[in-house]
Amino acid sequence: MTPVTSFAGRTVAVFGMGLSGLATCRALVAGGATVVAADDGEKGRAAAEKAGFAVEDLRSADWSRFAALVLAPGVPLTHPEPHWTVKAAHAANVEIIGDVELFCRERALIAPSAPFVAITGTNGKSTTTALIAHILRSAGREVAMGGNIGTAILALPPPAPERVHVIEMSSFQIELTPSLAPSVGVLLNITPDHLDRHGTMENYAGIKARLVASAARPIVGDDDDWCRDIAERLRLANRSWVDVVSARSREPHGWYAVGTELVARAPWTGPLGAFADLSEAKALRGRHNIQNALAASAAAMIVGVQPAQVAAGLRTFPGLAHRLEMIGTQGRTLFVNDSKATNADSTENALAAFDGGIYWILGGKPKEGGITSLEQYFPRVAKAYLIGQAAPEFAETLRDKVPFEMSGTLDAAVASASRDAAGSSHPQPVVLLSPACASYDQFPNFEVRGEAFRKLIAGLEGVSPLSPGQTST
Repeated sequence: MTPVTSFAGRTVAVFGMGLSGLATCRALVAGGATVVAADDGEKGRAAAEKAGFAVEDLRSADWSRFAALVLAPGVPLTHPEPHWTVKAAHAANVEIIGDVELFCRERALIAPSAPFVAITGTNGKSTTTALIAHILRSAGREVAMGGNIGTAILALPPPAPERVHVIEMSSFQIELTPSLAPSVGVLLNITPDHLDRHGTMENYAGIKARLVASAARPIVGDDDDWCRDIAERLRLANRSWVDVVSARSREPHGWYAVGTELVARAPWTGPLGAFADLSEAKALRGRHNIQNALAASAAAMIVGVQPAQVAAGLRTFPGLAHRLEMIGTQGRTLFVNDSKATNADSTENALAAFDGGIYWILGGKPKEGGITSLEQYFPRVAKAYLIGQAAPEFAETLRDKVPFEMSGTLDAAVASASRDAAGSSHPQPVVLLSPACASYDQFPNFEVRGEAFRKLIAGLEGVSPLSPGQTST
């Protein structure tokens, strides 16, 4: 735990009693603050009471006694309209912050030079976060990993010069962290997402840009227009150096790939050239993982890891559960769990990772835009198996382009896809769960959906399991 001493002797309202909210309450109390816990749901209130925190209805509270409102990142700050607690805080002139802001303030107080690597991006941030942590640990460094992946940041040990905090951050967390200034800030990419919470792409991109704007060393992807513009604005702001990474083009003064070889041409690295080969890293398949690996390599080297140690860490990375996770084989057939692909951009990475013979299981609660953007990859798909609410919409998109089956449920899709893949003439057919949809129509979250897929595959006759990816804990 990281005790939060910056509010010692004061009263703080904490809204949202999920894991991060409860961790926030514990950290504030440990640092000497008085906590008032609140939640819109009975389950959250009960969890706070069970943990021993005072629970109040903030609608009738005296807000003049609160030094701050610590808001859970899932609570709307601005769009589609501010949550009622936000309106109440504004009316009482109470600052609104998140748990990462509390960490940043504690770091500034007790260990301002403690290494802090923060990672964001529309896609790939969890893999990159876990990869940075793995490389650092492989090199013998002490690492505290968490944030938007796994452990709440305040449940991690406190910042210290010998400990590297590697923290994934969503846009929701960034907008609640006004003093965010990591040692290394990584911005991978920006594509449309969460516009219901941010209103416009300009707002969304502006929030993402905050993570690198105040970083001592910014690392920015160069494969989309939004990030290119952010990198250019950083340069124009007279930043001493911006590390630019690209999976698509050769950067004359940055990080890029030649085939599967990773290359560094950043002046501060010296004449490094090619330093690793991703053909040896089986968990980092696909172009999107080239960008992830380049960004992770740059971050690790900035905090002192040697190139040979980075290459070794890339080779031994086990991957993440539910993210292009190879879970088993049955004869020539490979089964891949990409349940984390909850939008078309994520699924594009999965389809691009295999050259053909894909038996694609997709569907769920649809997101805006559907799968029309994936049409260039349809020739790689041998057959599609449609599940959930999105099935009728996706059927219209695939009609006359890809053979498909209206499976309805995941178990029916797995049965059909495994049977069809077994009869394929492709050298290595792939049964790929990459839904391009949220899970909420049939599953509580993508993790439960991925675990259901894993169990279905394990129940097939003749399946040999592969090593699971690391979980986000």
